[in-house]
Amino acid sequence: MTVTYSSQVANARLGSFSRLLLCWRGSIYKLLYGEFLIFLICYYIIRFIYRMALTDDQQVIFEKLTLHCDSYIQLIPISFVLGFYVTLVVTRWWNQYENLPWPDRLMNLVSCFVEGKDEQGRLLRRTLMRYANLGNVLILRSVSAAVYKRFPSPQHLVKAGFMTPSEHKHLQKLSLPHNSFWMPWVWFANLSTKAWIGGRIRDPVLLQSLLNEMNTLRTQCGQLYAYDWISIPLVYTQVVTVAVYSFFLACLIGRQFLNPAKAYPGHEMDLVVPLFTFLQFFFYAGWLKVAEQLINPFGEDDDDFETNWIVDRSLQVSLLAVDEMHQDLPPMERDMYWNEPEPQPPYTAASAQSRRPSFFGSTFNISLDKEDMEFQPDLEEEEEEERAHPGITGRFLGLQSHDRQPPRTNSKTKLLWPKKEVLSREGQPRNPGGAGQDTSDQEHSKAWKGGEAFQSAVLYGRSGYHSAPQTPLSHTPVVFPPGQSAPSSLCKVAGIDDTVKDQSLQPATPRSKKSFELLPESAGASTEHPEVSHMRRKTVEFNLTDMSEAP
Repeated sequence: MTVTYSSQVANARLGSFSRLLLCWRGSIYKLLYGEFLIFLICYYIIRFIYRMALTDDQQVIFEKLTLHCDSYIQLIPISFVLGFYVTLVVTRWWNQYENLPWPDRLMNLVSCFVEGKDEQGRLLRRTLMRYANLGNVLILRSVSAAVYKRFPSPQHLVKAGFMTPSEHKHLQKLSLPHNSFWMPWVWFANLSTKAWIGGRIRDPVLLQSLLNEMNTLRTQCGQLYAYDWISIPLVYTQVVTVAVYSFFLACLIGRQFLNPAKAYPGHEMDLVVPLFTFLQFFFYAGWLKVAEQLINPFGEDDDDFETNWIVDRSLQVSLLAVDEMHQDLPPMERDMYWNEPEPQPPYTAASAQSRRPSFFGSTFNISLDKEDMEFQPDLEEEEEEERAHPGITGRFLGLQSHDRQPPRTNSKTKLLWPKKEVLSREGQPRNPGGAGQDTSDQEHSKAWKGGEAFQSAVLYGRSGYHSAPQTPLSHTPVVFPPGQSAPSSLCKVAGIDDTVKDQSLQPATPRSKKSFELLPESAGASTEHPEVSHMRRKTVEFNLTDMSEAP
């Protein structure tokens, strides 16, 4: 019942679609000619009454009604409502086609996985595929009027060979107040498991693949059942139908041609045939007919699905695949291109014009000159080299690169310098005068105040203390036990100046032996400035009760 015209539009030529307008089966003319004749007859009846039967006063009233209908007829959103509805119907129609149960994949798996060329193996494979076809027929019989007319009762299925009498009795014994299209799929699953237990299916992985494919077909059958049960909401269909019919009922009056002698706006001409009104009816009413035909593709219209053909084809190919084609392979032979690295299948005279070379890409046809294909040096690297190494003129004038400026230093950054670098920089003489001396002194004074706060803080409270992996996270002070000296590795404790690196550790108080202070070796150190003496004199606490003795 499906109208196929793919071969007629395979090539885009002059009048390819125009020739389709001459087709009758499945055409819009066949669907719409009845409604169009009714609209045409009603239009000319109203025209005859207006011109021949009404008096002058009645004609004036009718003309006012015509102008009123014509001015408000465009308020009906027929294009929006009808277009959205038809889009929904077409999408639903294609989804139903995609859920038609085709047993091709399942029959391949049954023919491959279920082994045995004996009578029992053949019976097992044919029974499995018969159950699959029985499930498909039961669901198609429930949704398709054509299949139901072919198999109106389960006895017809028994006579057609889809079901045995014992299976029919089994269905009647297990009858429920529901559709029984799912029962053959349960039989299929149980029989497959029995075949695996009996050794007909070697591996449980193969059984799982077989059951997964069976569940796919079972899901498709359930989708068809759901599409048949859950339709597009009735109110939506009613709104679209009322919108289309009310629009053209208003057109019967609003599109009448009035008397040109009365000089109504827009009615300067008196035509007998309202051509554009008829075309508008043809488009909108035909659009509604498209939705009417596609909303249920399981009927008996010209473009409905060929469900009876699907039933016949599925049974024939499935039984052939699992029975006669099981383990029936043609002998393997060398093909005619055995020794050819690049096979070239021949072309006929009619197809020689379609032979094309291989496509390598759209950029392979671009041609460049030899000069354009040479690599160019990097200009940025050359500029950086010129800045880093000025020429002879730059050296003569004493020009320096502005990119490399001496880093700014203060007391904080000195804490991060190595010991030798600190000594070397502190030993350099300072400039006694200069323009930038005041500014540098201010910066160093600010940095020195920050350094005093940094040095006066507790060791574990200083910035960066917890970021060092070798620094312990415990805040417990380190104290040496009495009678032992500090290990040599602790000479670089942060906060001890380099000028006191040769000083010894002595107890600060006689009572506590856990605290030691740094005392100068020479007596002249006590005559220093009190602030300097305070900065140089520091107390260091150690706690080595839990630490092992240093080697």
